[in-house]
Amino acid sequence: MKWSELCIHTTNEAIEPISNILHETGASGLVIEDPIDLVKEHSTAFGEIFELNPEEYPEEGVYIKAYLPVNSFLGETVEEIKQAINNLLLYDIDLGRNQISLSEVNEEEWSTAWKKYYKPVKISKRITIIPTWEEYTPVDTDEVIIELDPGMAFGTGTHPTTVLSIQALEQFMKSGDTVIDVGSGSGVLSIASALLGASHVHAYDLDDVAVKSTILNAKLNKMEKKISVKQNNLLDHIAIEADIIVSNILAEIIVRFVDDAWNNLKPGGYFITSGIIQNKKQMVKDRLEQQGFQIIQMNEMEDWISIVAQKL
Repeated sequence: MKWSELCIHTTNEAIEPISNILHETGASGLVIEDPIDLVKEHSTAFGEIFELNPEEYPEEGVYIKAYLPVNSFLGETVEEIKQAINNLLLYDIDLGRNQISLSEVNEEEWSTAWKKYYKPVKISKRITIIPTWEEYTPVDTDEVIIELDPGMAFGTGTHPTTVLSIQALEQFMKSGDTVIDVGSGSGVLSIASALLGASHVHAYDLDDVAVKSTILNAKLNKMEKKISVKQNNLLDHIAIEADIIVSNILAEIIVRFVDDAWNNLKPGGYFITSGIIQNKKQMVKDRLEQQGFQIIQMNEMEDWISIVAQKL
């Protein structure tokens, strides 16, 4: 099969929303080329292997590469993607150069192009994420392994926003907690919650691709009995008493359902939010405090922020 590589030159801020757009329009795998990765120190203690070619990286911004099948609808699909990306300007998202190019690759080249970026990686004290095709031997006796198939949707689970979310879950979640995952994507936060001891996880996403991906990855990790997955818009019409709500999503979306998060949390429960860029941090913090939440913790990784708020 022939594939087209769609390359978008944009900003770190736009990675998450553009990735969602690409998956919603049928992209079968993504590669994100960020020049920060060329200078970042990468540990090999947990089996990470990086094969990075500096010539493939932009001098500024990032490349997001998506792979689309070559068919009679390709032109319409590309135009739909362009329009959806331009619409992000309505949410004050910096698109940077916003340059889009298209090239053709064969299936073997596509497989090599994105699989080489995905190796086992330890992202918190206890959790290591591995691709389904990699063999891995745990380093510690209490290590928690999450297997992901990133070919379905939403990347490898190692983006800073995901790492911050999992580190917060590891710190604040107790065995037996009920968890709600809003905007589940690949399901990595739902799976992490279940493996860390949640009694049950309710995973919601509006995107049908994400719902299917969460179901698949829950089964891969033998957590399907602990994780209920449903297509739903944020927390609309949801009434569950949760100990923790976690949401790795755009700041503009987080502030839209703060009141629903409050209503679905038990007293003393935690609302873990991520996907927040620096210049949107205050907006989210103010909205949480306006609702009555107490800010317990704010953490930062690269240009991203996570906020842990508690319902007192």
